[in-house]
Amino acid sequence: MQVASLQGVLKVILIILLIYYGLKVLTRLFGPLLLKYVTKKAGQKFQQQFNQYQQTKQPEEGEVTIEKKPKQNSSNKDAGEYIDYEEID
Repeated sequence: MQVASLQGVLKVILIILLIYYGLKVLTRLFGPLLLKYVTKKAGQKFQQQFNQYQQTKQPEEGEVTIEKKPKQNSSNKDAGEYIDYEEID
């Protein structure tokens, strides 16, 4: 059975603290750059989708389009029979 020495425990704690504060500093340095990159890419994607939508929705000048809604059958033959239930006290 091995016993941890005080020097080994302090060394591990020091390494963990150095990694924690190192990541904290790197996040402060590179966080805004990463955020700017992500927002720029999202903006480009939204712009591309908007342009694609505009191209498909605008008819040419003088062109007339009539869009009809498909018929919806209100009765469903597979629904079965409706039964009214009453409460019995």
